Amino acid sequence: MKLETAASQLEALGNATRLELYRTLVRAGDPGMPVGRVQERLQLPASTLSHHLRRLVETGLVTQQRQGTTLICRANYPSMNTLIGYLSDECCADTGTASCTTSPEEVAA
Repeated sequence: MKLETAASQLEALGNATRLELYRTLVRAGDPGMPVGRVQERLQLPASTLSHHLRRLVETGLVTQQRQGTTLICRANYPSMNTLIGYLSDECCADTGTASCTTSPEEVAA
């Protein structure tokens, strides 16, 4: 993953509304969710939802598919996993410590 791609995706997720929208789509799973249902769930005006969805689509974090008259939105799991892997692999590469590989369970113990 390129640094610019990771930065763009993290920037997109740095907005509270987009993070809530993305979390909703991730939780929806592979079937995704129709735009109308997303709008109902998040109580966002259509123009606001469209703006935030467009940003997530542009960065590759969300995909959209038209099924008849319905637009289905899905989290792009491969893209999400690549970003998580980038953060884990690249950001911890030169630390020389185990802190990046310590699980939350190990920290709590």
